Amino acid sequence: MSWYVMAFHRYFDFEGRSQRSEYWFFFLFNVVICLIASRAGPFAIGLYGLAVIIPGFAVSVRRLHDTNRSVWWMFIVLVPVIGIFVLIYWMASEGDADRNRYGDNPKNEAKSVDPDDDDSHVENT
Repeated sequence: MSWYVMAFHRYFDFEGRSQRSEYWFFFLFNVVICLIASRAGPFAIGLYGLAVIIPGFAVSVRRLHDTNRSVWWMFIVLVPVIGIFVLIYWMASEGDADRNRYGDNPKNEAKSVDPDDDDSHVENT
């Protein structure tokens, strides 16, 4: 659930990189919510679709950045038949292990949290 919320926190953030888990959990939650909303009718699906179109595009852009591709590669879906499969492959591929032109590896950023940076050990004077 935190990956889904993270995509909304970075609503208009088209820079940087996103891990596979952020993209695919956002995608999964959207599918589940659309299935639930389909019971309420097409208006509910349309309203939800409008709410998630920008964060969905943003997380897709960041996911492509993680594989060191620009947003322009999103247009590969316009290639009949094979384009969507190529894009799915890229979205499912592991991102660059090191820093690329779009920023640091988001996996390394998550691991770089210092466990000794806890304020609980500070003495009150």
